[in-house]
Amino acid sequence: MDAWFHNENTYPFVPQEVLDRVDSVRASLPNKYCDPRIAADLFEQTLDEFLLCDDEGLNVVAVEHHAGINSLFGANPLILGILARQTRRARILSLGTLVSLRPDPVRIAEEYATADVISRGRLEIGFVKSGGSEMASNNANPVTNVARYWEAIDLITKTLTHQEGPFRWEGKHFTHRHVNIWPRPWQQPHPRMWAATGDPETAAEVGRRGMVNVLVLRGAEGTRRAWAAYRQARVEAGLPPVTTDHFAYAALVYVGDTHEAGVEIGSKLLWFLNTSLKSAPQYAKFLPGAVPPALAPQVYRTVPRPPTDGAMPAGAATVRNTGALIGINAAQAMQRGILFAGSPDTVYQQIMDFYDTVGGFDHLVMIGRSGFMTHAEAEQGIKRFAREVLPRLREVAPVSVA
Repeated sequence: MDAWFHNENTYPFVPQEVLDRVDSVRASLPNKYCDPRIAADLFEQTLDEFLLCDDEGLNVVAVEHHAGINSLFGANPLILGILARQTRRARILSLGTLVSLRPDPVRIAEEYATADVISRGRLEIGFVKSGGSEMASNNANPVTNVARYWEAIDLITKTLTHQEGPFRWEGKHFTHRHVNIWPRPWQQPHPRMWAATGDPETAAEVGRRGMVNVLVLRGAEGTRRAWAAYRQARVEAGLPPVTTDHFAYAALVYVGDTHEAGVEIGSKLLWFLNTSLKSAPQYAKFLPGAVPPALAPQVYRTVPRPPTDGAMPAGAATVRNTGALIGINAAQAMQRGILFAGSPDTVYQQIMDFYDTVGGFDHLVMIGRSGFMTHAEAEQGIKRFAREVLPRLREVAPVSVA
């Protein structure tokens, strides 16, 4: 099993009375509350944590979010370029440039190819559908978001793999007369591709495409449902079974000297759930096109419940999962498999218990710093995980999940 360190570079230093006044901390919070000097320190600390991971044998994750305190990484390609040049061993997962929100997938392919070449083949490409506040922040149409997402992935894939001179692209959402990027990527035919999704419908399409499916803070029930859809889609399409190398799980993770210390410090990671997930209804529940019309009344009134057949459309699943996470404590988060915290032994056991419950995975994305956790605490957690947990996880080999 591989491990990937994930720090969204959050900005928690806004007075609570200000947060209580705005309708969304991820869309409409005025940026006058972001001190560039503090932001510079946070960038420096986060990048230093990534470099520490490179020294300690951990891979790293670069994300992208917009217009909020949940992440200062609004320009993913810039972070990729820094990591590609400054790290030496770590694989770099871009999770990721929000392809359905950008007007030109070819430019995204160029950015990825450049980062892959600079890193000499250490890039992994992760796709995220986005939604909620980022539709507004990027002047995007939520009704066409999913269709744009898949077409952008198709165009990026062809752009990265085509080597015989210019080609044309005449799609429903993107049109290009002349596509011929330089340089082409280091990895052939292209870097491995991931997709972050939690609903069975999208997981099924990810399965048909053979991408790595990463589930973020979904817990055991949602994870099992998504990965079952992934496997079933491959069976129905007549595709060969995959191994656990095609599955990844992202959770809040912290390792302390003792179990009690690990839980105490690790509980600081819950800031990401209890503060930065809060957004106004117009950016989530009331987003046009996010939920099928038949389900819309239920979503508007309350957190949607899954239908009797267990299937839930993507938008509804997102709303339900987000609503269920806000306000939980450390014990609840650990019980749900959202937080792995404690001593090296207890964290390892929590991960392996979750592994057995969901049927196995070969990639752990560890969200190792958020909110008011300090840089020193994050670095200590990285070192303990890398030295006392990761060696045991690496003994877990990929297995078939037919």
